[in-house]
Amino acid sequence: VQLAESGGGLVQPGGSLRLSCTISGFTYSKYCMGWFRQAPGKEREGVAAIDSEGTISYADSVKGRFTLSQDNVKNTLILQMNNLKPEDTAIYYCAAEGDLMRLGSLVPLLYNYWGQGTQVTVSS
Repeated sequence: VQLAESGGGLVQPGGSLRLSCTISGFTYSKYCMGWFRQAPGKEREGVAAIDSEGTISYADSVKGRFTLSQDNVKNTLILQMNNLKPEDTAIYYCAAEGDLMRLGSLVPLLYNYWGQGTQVTVSS
């Protein structure tokens, strides 16, 4: 299983970025996939996740600003981030796991497959 993130960068507060994660070699019929982030000196935290039943979960801090979507044809997970804030600055990771996690979909420890991460910096 390989996950490759793209789309990070530097953006001003209030701006937008679109992160993409291409997933290959992942053949589970039941799964969770999501985006996580880790800021300097902080623990990795869940941002948004989707499971094979179509349930999408968001962290409270990004609700109304971030939108998670999935392109099954291209095996791509997309995170549209709008109205970005300086506190959104972090390395963003894509992750996948071959199981339904219900309430645990935003828990990083439950995921075994990870990408290398992409830096998002929100600064004026």
